[in-house]
Amino acid sequence: MALWAKASVWVAGPWLSLHRARTLGTRATPAPKAVLPFEAMPRCPGHRWMRVLRIWRGQGSENIHLDMHQTFQELGPVFRYDVGGRHMVFVMLPEDVERLQQVESPHPRRMFLEPWLAYRQDRGLTCGVFLLNGPQWRLDRLRLNPDVLSLQAVQKYAPLVDRAARDFSRALKARVVQNARGSLTLDIRPSIFHYAIEASHLVLYGEQLGLFAQHPNPDSLNFIHALEAMFKSTVQLMFVPRRLSRWTSGSMWQEHFEAWDYIFQYANRAIRRIYQELALGHPWHYSGIVAELLMRADMTLDTIKANSIDLTAGSVDTTAFPLLMTLFELARNPEVQQALRQESLGAEARISEDPQRATTELPLLRAALKETLRLYPVGVFLERQVSSDLVLQNYHVPAGTLVKVLLYSLGRNPAMFARPERYHPQRWLDSRASGTRFPHLAFGFGVRQCLGRRLAEAEMLLLLHHVLKNFLVETLVQEDVKMIYRFVLMPSTLPLLTFRAIS
Repeated sequence: MALWAKASVWVAGPWLSLHRARTLGTRATPAPKAVLPFEAMPRCPGHRWMRVLRIWRGQGSENIHLDMHQTFQELGPVFRYDVGGRHMVFVMLPEDVERLQQVESPHPRRMFLEPWLAYRQDRGLTCGVFLLNGPQWRLDRLRLNPDVLSLQAVQKYAPLVDRAARDFSRALKARVVQNARGSLTLDIRPSIFHYAIEASHLVLYGEQLGLFAQHPNPDSLNFIHALEAMFKSTVQLMFVPRRLSRWTSGSMWQEHFEAWDYIFQYANRAIRRIYQELALGHPWHYSGIVAELLMRADMTLDTIKANSIDLTAGSVDTTAFPLLMTLFELARNPEVQQALRQESLGAEARISEDPQRATTELPLLRAALKETLRLYPVGVFLERQVSSDLVLQNYHVPAGTLVKVLLYSLGRNPAMFARPERYHPQRWLDSRASGTRFPHLAFGFGVRQCLGRRLAEAEMLLLLHHVLKNFLVETLVQEDVKMIYRFVLMPSTLPLLTFRAIS
């Protein structure tokens, strides 16, 4: 504890602050006695179809997290927001998340992503759980959980993640020692993306891609470009009905479909190889999630393919960007970095023996990842289409309404997080010791929380564990990084980082 207490923090720059911090705290202003009708709820100003036009032109989405954050300051902790044909309610307080959990049905509903659904319908493809609602979602999700989300699954695939993390560290060290200065300054983003693909592919399909080689596999580089194109076009198309946008956004739909085509081809090649190998004889050792699902044989091949592709597409950006932002924050918070390094060195032998122990032996590193995701939630929104009427902030919300929780604002609420602009991982451990419960909602909540949560956590923990043991991470930049929204929250640019080998 004494060591962790030394982990002082860098104070981030001029974040938007909630001017009415205490009003927007964990408990809002005392409500009047009578519940107010839905129509009385504050409404975000602006024309709903003009919003669609701005998004379609690429003018109105990259700063949506900042726009919504500002709107909470102006209208209070709940407001209506209409865009195109969709009517939504935005909230940002933990008490409203708790209320959503209390009324959650056995089949929590999310908004359909129209572009993703349109692609699968056009190609005659089965949908994975990300695009399903209702009983079919629950049936498939319960069949997936044992091989993806359970602790027993983590025990099986943690050694594969550890292998990828060690390979990353060795490759980086080889580059560092070639430099006469014993250090290497670079844009680490491509390497982190290669790691995210390498680790996820190894866990899902049991194959190493060799992305840490001097000349990475071109297919994997094309896969990264396809993901970027898919996410960018998703934002531009998601609020426009296809029957309307196909006349005005033909080239954008073509780009979206071509990106998905490549993503599906990339994953299908790996699945076909596994299927053939299993048909010729079962492996004698664990060989990845997809092989486990195929051998379990309680889902159709098309369903396994659909969910494998959802996991493939969803496991790269959502791991890479939190890793990038954690490395940046540790570079500009060297005392925090040193505290984490000492923790990793102390747990090194136990984690080498059993990589799954990284999830229990590195509490400060886990707290650092929570702190990163508090400040930079890769998924900006949580959403539920409520199945029954409920009351939020004393306003009636009718069944069927789409309610969105803005994690960006929740994580910056000074009534919940003291000095929220500070990068201060220790706050999570202090809160646990004092009995205070901070909301950690980056992976969702309830039965519909992120299916790949534990895989993402293992990939981030083990990569940072090996990097911290072997390198000092430094930067000259102390200013905040501008974050933009392209379906996921990402840095617009990232400063150069210097990796200095530790003897």
